[in-house]
Amino acid sequence: MQAQQTTTHRIWSIIGGSLGNLVEWYDWYVYSAFTLYFAGSFFPSDNQVVQLLNSAGIFAIGFLMRPVGGWLMGTYADKKGRKAALTLSVLLMSVGSLMIAVVPGYKTIGIAAPIVLVLARIIQGLSVGGEYGTSATYLSEMATKKHRGFYSSFQYVTLIMGQLLALGVLVLLQRVFLTEKELHQWGWRIPFAIGAFLAVTVMYLRRSLQESAKLDEVTHADRGTLKALAKHPKAVLTVVGLTLGGTVAFYTFTTYMQKFLVVTSGFSKNTATLISTLTLVVFMLIQPLFGLLSDKIGRKPLLIAFGVLGTLLTIPIMLALSGTHQSNLAFWLLMAALLIVSGYTSINAVVKAELFPVHVRALGVGFPYAIAVSVFGGTAEYFALLFKNAGHQEWFYYYVTACIAISLVVYIAMGDTRKYSKMED
Repeated sequence: MQAQQTTTHRIWSIIGGSLGNLVEWYDWYVYSAFTLYFAGSFFPSDNQVVQLLNSAGIFAIGFLMRPVGGWLMGTYADKKGRKAALTLSVLLMSVGSLMIAVVPGYKTIGIAAPIVLVLARIIQGLSVGGEYGTSATYLSEMATKKHRGFYSSFQYVTLIMGQLLALGVLVLLQRVFLTEKELHQWGWRIPFAIGAFLAVTVMYLRRSLQESAKLDEVTHADRGTLKALAKHPKAVLTVVGLTLGGTVAFYTFTTYMQKFLVVTSGFSKNTATLISTLTLVVFMLIQPLFGLLSDKIGRKPLLIAFGVLGTLLTIPIMLALSGTHQSNLAFWLLMAALLIVSGYTSINAVVKAELFPVHVRALGVGFPYAIAVSVFGGTAEYFALLFKNAGHQEWFYYYVTACIAISLVVYIAMGDTRKYSKMED
């Protein structure tokens, strides 16, 4: 009976932590999903690519704040507990979303409009920077050793679900409730208001979570500090290296792909949204299968498979996507890319958590990961649009391939964290 109770509590804790993760990432991705509609409100221009470029720049600024969030929240989580950090991160996300929902446009308050937008994304960047490392640590610690890959894969299930929820709201507004003109004028504010409300709701839910680690029993003097993290340089560099290619590939084939299908392949906004939504549904559902596979064969084979296939096939897939006008073909090409990326996304959380001891785990997972995501993931869309605006879009395909190839070297060199995990230390 006790074992059953423990299992029940564990599952509910994982669900609770995951739901918070879902709302965090919904709020984060709504910005990207609705960029096509609100860009003109903040950046007046007759050139759509220029508008998107400015919006992508602010998207990147939000990413640049993620290392700060990873540092602050990671330290807080290692010192005060995972539960407290998770609750604070979702509160910050609510504030950022509410700011975007209510700020007047450029025509009303001028330059103050994009400034407020930047401030809101900075706050959201702090939130997401702290959310990733803390939730990855929490889910990995709550899982049993035998099924750690499976349970921790739900971080990306809910991450993708958050993106799907953002796209789902977009589809409903596009096809059911609003005209295109209304979406451009004011309808884009609705999803940000929804996000702010959901974040407040989840904040109260997270207050009832069970703590995943007995940090009050950890007597390490430098618990949760950069000084303590500096004693694990190999693990820190491993996190950066294994994240580099994965995050560029992930953001290329998820957040940027909706715009790519519109401005490059020539699909309508509605069709591009539908293709992105359908592929993300399948992508989300296969994450636990890859996580379960990693519990059987190890983490390293999946990472190497992503590295090899990503290096060989990214350029052919992107070239084919850029030239097709058939929605069915676009779906299967994008699905193939996301299947490859799953070798990284499904297990990257648990791999990072298994590299660090408990007294510096949240900081170790969150801070170096946030640096890598900010430098590479957050700028992926910006580089893609920059190359396109310069007339050399294919350069971006080679850039993505090079990033994956660099990570492949790390995957080959690193040990398998399933065998050498520090979760039991």
